[in-house]
Amino acid sequence: MSAGISEPRQEYAARVAARTASAEALDRVDARAATLRLLTFGLAVAIGVFAWREAISWWWLLLPVGIFIGLIRWHDGVIARRDAARRAIGFYERGLARLHDRWIGTGETGERFADPAHLYSGDLDLFGRGSLFELLSVARTRAGEETLARWLTNPAGPDEVRTRQAAVGELAPRLDLREELSLAGNAVGTAVHPATLVRWAEQPPQLPGGWLQPAAAVLTVLAIVTIVMWGTTGNVVPLVVVFALEALLFFSHRDRIMQVLHAAGGWSRDLDVLAQLLGRLHGETFTSPRLEGLRQRLAASGAPPATAIRRLHRLSEMHDWQHNMVFAAIGAPLLWDTHVALAMERWRTQHGPSVRAWLEVVGEFEALASLATYRYERPGDTWPEIVDPERSKAPLFEGTALGHPLLPQDRMIRNDVRLVDPTRLLVVSGSNMSGKSTLLRTVGINAVLAFAGAPVRASRLRLTPLALGATLRIQDSLQEGRSRFFAEITRLREIAERATDVGQGKGPAVLFLLDEIFHGTNSHDRVIGATGVLHSLIDRGAIGFVTTHDLALTKVAAELSPRALNVHFEDRFEAGEITFDYTMKDGPVTRSNALALMRAVGLDVDAG
Repeated sequence: MSAGISEPRQEYAARVAARTASAEALDRVDARAATLRLLTFGLAVAIGVFAWREAISWWWLLLPVGIFIGLIRWHDGVIARRDAARRAIGFYERGLARLHDRWIGTGETGERFADPAHLYSGDLDLFGRGSLFELLSVARTRAGEETLARWLTNPAGPDEVRTRQAAVGELAPRLDLREELSLAGNAVGTAVHPATLVRWAEQPPQLPGGWLQPAAAVLTVLAIVTIVMWGTTGNVVPLVVVFALEALLFFSHRDRIMQVLHAAGGWSRDLDVLAQLLGRLHGETFTSPRLEGLRQRLAASGAPPATAIRRLHRLSEMHDWQHNMVFAAIGAPLLWDTHVALAMERWRTQHGPSVRAWLEVVGEFEALASLATYRYERPGDTWPEIVDPERSKAPLFEGTALGHPLLPQDRMIRNDVRLVDPTRLLVVSGSNMSGKSTLLRTVGINAVLAFAGAPVRASRLRLTPLALGATLRIQDSLQEGRSRFFAEITRLREIAERATDVGQGKGPAVLFLLDEIFHGTNSHDRVIGATGVLHSLIDRGAIGFVTTHDLALTKVAAELSPRALNVHFEDRFEAGEITFDYTMKDGPVTRSNALALMRAVGLDVDAG
């Protein structure tokens, strides 16, 4: 075990032990606090009995009431700290699972981001169980998950990649900050729905603010005055008149008032889960331009976001007081709900336009924190070099000791890959299960990491901006009446169209990853079709790989020389068992293992 790998493991294990000890200690304090609250309640009952018997003054009840209120506040703090310690334990235990290659099934899979029409996300296992998203994401908000998913499916340009790399590099060693940001509310991952939250925050006012607010204020003052008048003179007529006016005012706007109260109340609880994140970021200092820019966006939004959110939360609590029957009787003549609804509308007018920025900042920061966690846990991985197109006369992908980040360390085999001018195509031949498809996925997923701003599983990787397209996991569709072959040629057409756009100056060069091209048709048509497609892609400036176990297809490299080279994977069949070294070698494969495999599983195959 290398020092680079053992250090995160040791740090995580030490923190799990410390947080576990803290949680257990707080469990004991929690039990004592519950006992003290029970004893205080008993004291209040005893004082009440003595006061009822006139043995002591009722004023003595203030003592246990004050103690009880203090105990509640203290107890709530104990519970909050214990819950935070338990969430921290989960945070570090999942980190240890990643470091021990036991992470599959422990995180958010991001399946809702899967798009069968995307040119490579399904082929490279970006989403789903055991996916790159599950490995990377430590986001606690939907905004963070959406931002990370967008970065994985939309390659960034060189300047953007470099700014992300600097931010990720700054965040990676700041473990305390990343832990604290991971401790937001328990259900934060499902609580905040960015699109609907922004729609509520930015919608037009729902109440007539010009006259309703002063009218409600005047009626509330009149209600207080007439109540006092009734109590002192016994004249109830003015109070009845004011109540009638209040009822007319309230019930003429009741539906909209209640809509404002319930909508703002629900969103205030959702915003609560962002308050801790926003408050921590607002007061933090950073050196990288990207992180400092995010912090400044929060500062530019006016009042500190956490303060503004707490104000909306207090307004929501004030509305909840009306659920108490005693307070409802007091609040009704004071037009309590109307005043609270108007205050919520004023809050939305003042802070609603900032909600979109808050979510964007949180989403981007959580995406960066996810990549920073990956960086911290894999110190042996390297930063890729994104070569500006102006510096390279042709697209390139040059990786040294390239490995697949989703494979366990003890099963991962690294290979060197070079697509450097004049080489534009590698024809990868080999027997079944020899590692051809894994090589393509390794190239593709490392390109995804590179363009997202993350480190890559390689000792060195240089590449120009590239648009990816793949056919590694093309499926037929019974519902759409499409065969696998039709789905494949449709995807190839889309990749070719992307390459055409590149030729017209509309984007970066295409990196294509074609697995067992046209294997759903006969060998004759396969060779002709594949040769034509590969000629067309390379002529349009694309680079890439094509795998095949059809030895006839390896001849295309000679036709496209020097722009194409043959490489292959070998196998050995000894004592009835087949073994692979998964190491890429020069030249085409010279033999197939299909018949040997058939016989190995007991099929009666005649070699003649």
